[in-house]
Amino acid sequence: MLQRTLSIIKPDAVSRNLAGDILAMIQAAGLTVKATKMIQLTRAQAEAFYAVHKERPFYGSLCDFMTSGPVVVSALEGENAIQAYRDLMGATNPANAAEGTIRKRFALDVEKNAVHGSDAPETAAQEIPFFFSALEIVG
Repeated sequence: MLQRTLSIIKPDAVSRNLAGDILAMIQAAGLTVKATKMIQLTRAQAEAFYAVHKERPFYGSLCDFMTSGPVVVSALEGENAIQAYRDLMGATNPANAAEGTIRKRFALDVEKNAVHGSDAPETAAQEIPFFFSALEIVG
């Protein structure tokens, strides 16, 4: 099934100039970049995007982190793109991530784990339009 998913290359990876390496891994895995851009999230944007985690103890530090520097957001497309990208990202905790995954290669710790990806079709349907208008997505 052809799907779209959202990718965020987080501030820790962007600051270490890893966006190109991560995008190359994404494309090598058979996913197509349909839209991409570098942005600096405001606090309000980070809080809105991560509102699902508002009651969790890490919410404040997550919003702090995600506004600490630029991020690269992309809309990806491919066969079973959501699961394919989640497999490529690896476990949230890089210590538990499989060899060859983005997080095993590039994550610093559980919070500074290099990337975010949508976890379900419903999530992707909300997350992609958060960052991209229909005019920005090619194809």
